[in-house]
Amino acid sequence: MIAHLLCILSYNFNTFVILNVYSKLTMFCTTNSLPMDLLLKQGNLKQEVESFCYQIVSESNDQKVGVLQSEDEQLQPSVSEKSESELSRVKFISNSNKIAFSKKPKRRKYDESYLSFGFTYFGNRDAPHAQCVLCKKILSNSSLAPSKLRRHLETKHAAYKDKDISFFKQHLDSPENNKPPTPKIVNTDNESATEASYNVSYHIALSGEAHTIGELLIKPCAKDVVMRMFDEQYSKKIDAVQLSNSTVARRIKDLAADIEEELVCRLKICDGFSLQLDESADVSGLAVLLVFVRYRFNKSIEEDLLLCESLQSNATGEEIFNCINSFMQKHEIEWEKCIDVCSDASRAMDGKIAEAVTLIKYVAPESTSSHCLLYRHALAVKIMPTSLKNVLDQAVQIINYIKARPHQSRLLKILCEEMGAQHTALLLNTEVRWLSRGKVLVRLFELRRELLVFMDSAFRLSDCLTNSSWLLRLAYLADIFTKLNEVNLSMQGKNVTVFTVFDKLSSLLRKLEFWASSVEEENFDCFPTLSDFLTEINSTVDKDICSAIVQHLRGLRSTLLKYFPVTNDNNAWVRNPFTVTVKPASLVARDYESLIDLTSDSQVKQNFSELSLNDFWSSLVQEYPSIARRAVRVLLPFATMHLCETGFSYYAATKTKYRKRLDAAPHMRIRLSNITPNIKRICDKKTQKHCSH
Repeated sequence: MIAHLLCILSYNFNTFVILNVYSKLTMFCTTNSLPMDLLLKQGNLKQEVESFCYQIVSESNDQKVGVLQSEDEQLQPSVSEKSESELSRVKFISNSNKIAFSKKPKRRKYDESYLSFGFTYFGNRDAPHAQCVLCKKILSNSSLAPSKLRRHLETKHAAYKDKDISFFKQHLDSPENNKPPTPKIVNTDNESATEASYNVSYHIALSGEAHTIGELLIKPCAKDVVMRMFDEQYSKKIDAVQLSNSTVARRIKDLAADIEEELVCRLKICDGFSLQLDESADVSGLAVLLVFVRYRFNKSIEEDLLLCESLQSNATGEEIFNCINSFMQKHEIEWEKCIDVCSDASRAMDGKIAEAVTLIKYVAPESTSSHCLLYRHALAVKIMPTSLKNVLDQAVQIINYIKARPHQSRLLKILCEEMGAQHTALLLNTEVRWLSRGKVLVRLFELRRELLVFMDSAFRLSDCLTNSSWLLRLAYLADIFTKLNEVNLSMQGKNVTVFTVFDKLSSLLRKLEFWASSVEEENFDCFPTLSDFLTEINSTVDKDICSAIVQHLRGLRSTLLKYFPVTNDNNAWVRNPFTVTVKPASLVARDYESLIDLTSDSQVKQNFSELSLNDFWSSLVQEYPSIARRAVRVLLPFATMHLCETGFSYYAATKTKYRKRLDAAPHMRIRLSNITPNIKRICDKKTQKHCSH
């Protein structure tokens, strides 16, 4: 090896240089305990040998530096044709290695005057790069020349070419420029494509659309947008995003599993939770169980879907309980934390939901049960005097006469358009919909003139539209049920507490008494539709009609009191702790002392006016744990079945007759949960990211 090296050196150097290189190279290998034969095979010593060879050749007054290259390259002999004094590069070739000597590159230094061109240095001060202080662009070391720096300033930042050095110095010393650069982690194409696939699948699940929309619509649209906005090269990268039918289904299951995992972790660390459950049948005939949970997490009370399961066999109360219990046992969630179960089954009802609630209370002894307040409200408003009930039934018959015949509906639409009516169709009455009755009666009264022209005299109820007494009763029913709908809507929504519902009902009870007193005085201003109709026909209301209206209003009030009895509110301190002057009966001495400390805190009092009741008490758990946890337990129970009703609406829209075989549980987990899946965490769990084929 050494002899071969000397032979190669003899072609380009005199004897003195050859002996000098040989002796010092041998000493170098001995000092580093490196055999000569392995010299060219050690990549980690490449830079050190390079510097050493450059030093040897420089001492011999030659302008050559040794650079070791890989032995895997195919080597060919090469000898410079220039004289030794003009030699800038010499290549030494062997069968296994190549040693090339080249001129040391020139390194430019940074000068402070370059700041007048808007440039500072970047990297090593001895061999720096040029960095523009305006656009942060980094230029090579060879660009550290006034002409090149001035060219960059005049072409890229022409507006600043006349600025003096103080402007650039001020810009360089600004806080934004002094921030250390944030390291950027660049994903590979496969990793980025996988994350994009999860994001698109998440939006598909949120929208409830079919899985095939990803491959058939979203990907082609994305490619067209990228191609028009950028170019075809970027558009081709969209093909790597996996959006096939089966892939989107797997992605949705992964996203739902991540949300479920997060929810289970929250339930394990929370102090308590309440449940809301209901069961219904889907389009394929399966009995579907929806269970929602309310719990405290991170200074707020959250509501999420606990489970969505289909009951394969009998949909009995025992099967419903077993389904919920198996979920609890599988994820090791303690039943002792359950403090309330809300359902549409009252204590007097004997059904499968009531049986399931009883079994839950057996395994959770401290749990209570509550009947949905919306169901109670819907049951209470059904009772009315016979005269008003007859008008309601006849109104429904008129509507069914039109809606049951498509030909009649089309003709009515044409007539309404010709007459310039506000609406062109009637609404169909549905008993199971709480807001149906008010909307149906209002629409019928607004189209009474068009119906009078349209109705055939042969129809037995056509005379009702010319009877002023009948129309007066209809106008009153439209008004009263519109007001009841407003109350019903105000009790729906998320994070509704029992205090919110009872406040609305208390207001309704007072209004009913006021309306009854006004009608007795023949004042109908509180019923706008009835009042406008009286002005239109220039008439007054008969005593029989007034008596029926008063009877209905007072009967409605007594029925609501029956369904919502007034009880001693021992938890009034939760609603407003700053009005408490004596110790509530439900609090022990220690908790009352904590309540006094809480109400004496001015900052807490300010937060009470800014936050909702749920967030207010949840934010105090760390500072006042005892009294705040008691308040949260009062606020946790569900007041209504709104979440289950909304959930079944989403379920019906997702699992249609065209998708009867769909497993809708993962979709419901995503659509009905407030938890956002951690897509980055899901992708990190995958050992390999696959692109689309």
